Amino acid sequence: MKSPITGKEMTLKRERVSLTFRKEEFSIYSHFFYCKQSKEQFTSTELDELNLIQVYNQYRDKHNLPFPSEIKEIRKKYRLSASKMADILGFGTNSYRNYENGEVPSNSNGRLIQMVSDPSKFRDIVDLCQTLSLDEKSKLFNKINELIQDSKKNVFSIEMEGYLLGSRLPDSLSGYVKPDFFKLTEMVKFFSERLEPWKTVLNKLLFYSDFLAYRANCYSMSGVRYRAIKMGPVPNNYNSIYEFMSNEDLIDVVNIPFSENVFGFKFRKSENKEFNSEIFSKMELDILEKVSSSFSSMDTNQIIEFSHKEKAWIENESERKIIDYNYAFAIDQL
Repeated sequence: MKSPITGKEMTLKRERVSLTFRKEEFSIYSHFFYCKQSKEQFTSTELDELNLIQVYNQYRDKHNLPFPSEIKEIRKKYRLSASKMADILGFGTNSYRNYENGEVPSNSNGRLIQMVSDPSKFRDIVDLCQTLSLDEKSKLFNKINELIQDSKKNVFSIEMEGYLLGSRLPDSLSGYVKPDFFKLTEMVKFFSERLEPWKTVLNKLLFYSDFLAYRANCYSMSGVRYRAIKMGPVPNNYNSIYEFMSNEDLIDVVNIPFSENVFGFKFRKSENKEFNSEIFSKMELDILEKVSSSFSSMDTNQIIEFSHKEKAWIENESERKIIDYNYAFAIDQL
């Protein structure tokens, strides 16, 4: 961005500041452009939004309120429009849509949205709704009953994903996104198709994809938690995650021997398991492409060394900590 005073390119900077929201103070990384000649600071609509999202995410986390992706997911599973969902819950016409687009719900509205995530509880709310026709209620009850039956069938899958990915509640260690095993699998497919990476390399590709997404819009792609270990940042429980994906025939992993009792794991493209781009936004697809092209010419040791320059690894490796996504703002090599 060019300075409105000098016409010269400005530098993007970040610094810790405190902002107030609903009478509470939150510490964020404030983004702004700095003009060296005039020593003035400037922002844009995009940077202002990035700063506000950080505040909103911390407030939601502190008060256990649902995040936009969760709010949208709840509505979609009932196959309702945002206006119809708002009507059933007794909100204003555009309220539910605004919550999906990032507005923070009141504590009471947030609790209600979380409650109706449970189909059996939503059924009680629908039963009390006076604005739905008998036909609308009948169709919605059928969908609710279907979801209740599906949840009973998928208990093992849900429990396994929870074991592999950890807590399903969004927080700063998940990039304020509920861990999404399906989306993580598609990310693995993407890099398998493009690069056929070794396991150590894949771990770094996933780390940079998630953290660059967070740097861009304050939300990770997959909600996966990353741990700092000797070999660099890796998805927590990565060995179990990849083993489960392979056992479920979701990805192709090949054992390649180097010598007796020494072998490596390589992720390869499969004609029957093509990458599904439709679940990703344009921004996310651009980031996946950027990460793929940035590391395509590096070998395993080079990528490990590259990741060891990150503050996210330097400040967490000695204690093998889970890495807070706020370290994304310190990534400046890509």
